[in-house]
Amino acid sequence: MSAAISNVRPDPDKVLVDIVDYVMKYEVTSPLAYDTARNCLIDTLGCGLEALEYPACTKLLGPVVPGTVVPHGAKVPGTQFQLDPIQAAFNIGTMIRWLDFNDTWLAAEWGHPSDNLGGILATADWLSRNAVAAGKKPLLMRDVLTAMIKAHEIQGCIALENSFNKVGLDHVVLVKVASTAVVAQMLGLNREEIINAVSLAWVDGQALRTYRHAPNTGSRKSWAAGDATSRAVRLALIAKTGEMGYPSVLSAKGWGFYDVLFKGNEFKFQRPYGSYVMEHVLFKISYPAEFHSQTAVEAAMTLHQQLAQAGKTADDIKKVTIRTHEACIRIIDKKGPLNNPADRDHCVQYMVAVPLIYGRLTAADYEDIIAADPRIDALRDKIVCVEDTQFTKDYHDPEKRSIANAMTVELNDGTRLPEVVVEYPIGHKRRRADGIPLLEAKFRTNLARRFPKKQQDAILAVSLEQKTLEAMPVHEYVDLYVI
Repeated sequence: MSAAISNVRPDPDKVLVDIVDYVMKYEVTSPLAYDTARNCLIDTLGCGLEALEYPACTKLLGPVVPGTVVPHGAKVPGTQFQLDPIQAAFNIGTMIRWLDFNDTWLAAEWGHPSDNLGGILATADWLSRNAVAAGKKPLLMRDVLTAMIKAHEIQGCIALENSFNKVGLDHVVLVKVASTAVVAQMLGLNREEIINAVSLAWVDGQALRTYRHAPNTGSRKSWAAGDATSRAVRLALIAKTGEMGYPSVLSAKGWGFYDVLFKGNEFKFQRPYGSYVMEHVLFKISYPAEFHSQTAVEAAMTLHQQLAQAGKTADDIKKVTIRTHEACIRIIDKKGPLNNPADRDHCVQYMVAVPLIYGRLTAADYEDIIAADPRIDALRDKIVCVEDTQFTKDYHDPEKRSIANAMTVELNDGTRLPEVVVEYPIGHKRRRADGIPLLEAKFRTNLARRFPKKQQDAILAVSLEQKTLEAMPVHEYVDLYVI
């Protein structure tokens, strides 16, 4: 007969306490973190604006009840929607993740820390509009950048040593946890209430990765983060009412997260929370492609040029070998039919075949009209991936954090082109000097998709100047994006 489980309520799990103490007490002093956060902000919003060109995205946006407008509600950039902060967070989060074209964090777990901006910006905008209506001071964009840095740090530091994908869970669990913590702090919750809120995020039940993998890959992967960050706002608001939390949500024997969902393992941590993740975050600048393929796409673009210079085309290719890291093989090495854009932008063979054939890779290249080109599937069948264990080691090395791919093309006539190796993508910290001008150009392009020139210029005048942006009230900045 087993011993009875003690009903003495335990102290909160240390993981919860560390997150909350960081959110409440840590002062971000790194100029690099704030500058990178500003670049992350504009890139993230720009990607959201591009997503508004896709009906598959816009059909999910707006209020739950058509026609609803919330007084002093949060506004959704690039639209005329003004919503409650929960639904606004879903809208913003869905927009910014739809095309999978902004920041990324790669470690034992991968993900997109900018996904937290949905909850952060919606909550900050809502709070600011209500503050002004009550004759009080609004939040400033520096507050948004600070929340972004802290949400990046929480999500990214947990991801460094803990693989949720290996137990079948989607990385948006970390979006929910990080967003809950920073949003709860913005809402003015006290320490105990924020601990309660974060415990609610962990106990909430977590998304499966089913929608990211064959044979079920589908468009939920494009709105899963919006769902997670909006749920975070909801949980923080619930905790604000004084609703209780669950202190041993992670460690409770038999019923906690570790035993139920993490194979009994406790989380491991490589470093304390600071501003490391924002400083080292990866930007997707050139290609809307799953990040483990970014360097492969760069290599494919180089090989396309070499083929052209030799008077050859993709039709002359007999075999393509991609020397890569283990995560690439596990996530995006995919054979067989690809059923939709979400399937295609998570297939390294597709993402390499398109630039080898066309000399480009854009969001539109995942749509059915391009995928119908029979040359793509024919070339996909000739592309094989092999793991290079050194590439895998360098991928996990905190001093390198490379995402290396090397590509060799063999032609029908027996010619073998020199292998093209790309260790660090253009969006890597080691290539910031090359990358940031291109990131700003990408932002300008995305603004031009939605706004007239006068409005573009007004957004740029604020967004490209660190001090100007940080000093601007949140609601005034968001208003610049209203159509």
